[in-house]
Amino acid sequence: MPFLGQDWRSPGWSWIKTEDGWKRFEYFSHNLGDNINELGLEELDNDNKGNVYVGDVCEVAAKKRKKDFFNNNTKSQFLFQERWIYVQKESTRERHGYCTLGEAFNRLDFSSAIQDVRRFNYVVKLLQLIAKSQLTSLSGAAQKNYFNVLEKIVRKVLDDHQNPRLIKALLHDLSSTLCILIREVGKSVLVGNINIWVCRLETILIWQQQLNNLQIPKQLSNGMTLSDLPLHMQNNILYKFTDACDIINLGQATPTLHVLSEDRQLWKKLCQFHFAEKQFCRHLILSEKGHVDWKLMFFTLQKYYPQREQYGDTLQFCRHCSILFWNDRHLALIFKDSGHPCTANDPDSCLTPVSPQHFIDLFKF
Repeated sequence: MPFLGQDWRSPGWSWIKTEDGWKRFEYFSHNLGDNINELGLEELDNDNKGNVYVGDVCEVAAKKRKKDFFNNNTKSQFLFQERWIYVQKESTRERHGYCTLGEAFNRLDFSSAIQDVRRFNYVVKLLQLIAKSQLTSLSGAAQKNYFNVLEKIVRKVLDDHQNPRLIKALLHDLSSTLCILIREVGKSVLVGNINIWVCRLETILIWQQQLNNLQIPKQLSNGMTLSDLPLHMQNNILYKFTDACDIINLGQATPTLHVLSEDRQLWKKLCQFHFAEKQFCRHLILSEKGHVDWKLMFFTLQKYYPQREQYGDTLQFCRHCSILFWNDRHLALIFKDSGHPCTANDPDSCLTPVSPQHFIDLFKF
């Protein structure tokens, strides 16, 4: 069956499935198409030098303007993002080629994931790991999508005043990587023009300045506050934290929370959550009274060992289908949807949570 398109050698149109059936995927807005169709038609008709020649000229001009618009509009996303992708590491008789890190980053919907509070930290950590080691491996389209997602994250933090510390750490690592790449241009593979990377670095510096000047307004509330809760409830809230910086910052709010945040059992639980007992024995720190100083021990251990990562929601990898996807728990509970077209008898038994580092390791060939 031949492909349907403007040229029999072309791959044809791109189609998407909707509730009303299959529809052709439009890459450009209707306003752009209207402007292109108006390109010199009156002048060409007045010449009356042949309808075929006029049609060819208009078609070439229209394609050229579409291509220029696509290349110059750097902030628009013409990527069809999906809920799942097939992770292919080698060519087979059925499938040729393989899936790259940039292709996976483009096709999985990370722009919507940052709007979910359960996935926000996960996406930020993934961007941070890419900034440290995998930035040069991304294609031009993947780099453009990377900075588009990063811009949305920064705008979100500036608007809702949540998680500024995470974004500051991300921008610090990214700016350090860009400074090294720009300084050593020619020694490393850098996709794109050097001027584009310089502009990106300047944009990152502006974002860092905006975050440093961020002033979180004081919440005015006439209802119950955290200080009004009983001591045991405040203590239980502190025991739910897994980040040492959050415990210290909360302890600076009131004198009562400061006393609770210095509890030895609290820091002992935190050490046991992030590190193994064998690691405790190698770095025992005793106080003047002969007791173990768990707070000082925690900050000592984090210099030598990585902390345990915990996320509200992560990407899932199906070992049976080799498919990477976002799992919507609401759809899974209501419609028993596995999140991808799985052929296994028990799809849930084949799923593996994918950490940010595991996501990058999947595409190391």
